[in-house]
Amino acid sequence: MTTITLEPLNVQELLAAVANPAHGGEALFIGKVRNRHARRAVSAVTYEAFLPLAQKILDEIVHETARRHKAMVAAAHRLGHLKVGEISVIVAASSEHRAQAFAACRETIAEIK
Repeated sequence: MTTITLEPLNVQELLAAVANPAHGGEALFIGKVRNRHARRAVSAVTYEAFLPLAQKILDEIVHETARRHKAMVAAAHRLGHLKVGEISVIVAASSEHRAQAFAACRETIAEIK
């Protein structure tokens, strides 16, 4: 499952997308807008994307990461004007073992960024 949206992101929705009774490990990454970038104060950020291309790339990242780590992976990214503290990206992963779930989650967010 992948989503790129202007709406607030839902953590429970992504966790549900990777739920599997055969999986003993789940990993979750939540990225929020922080109040500093380098040494500059930040009050908000604006995320923009060409949606058809961004969706295609996000789909490819999630598919490949899931395949490599034998995991279920879901990712969502929010576009638009986000204030400090708002969630900009979520990655959830599950697998039979925790190491695979952590690796899939870590690799997915690294590729997205």
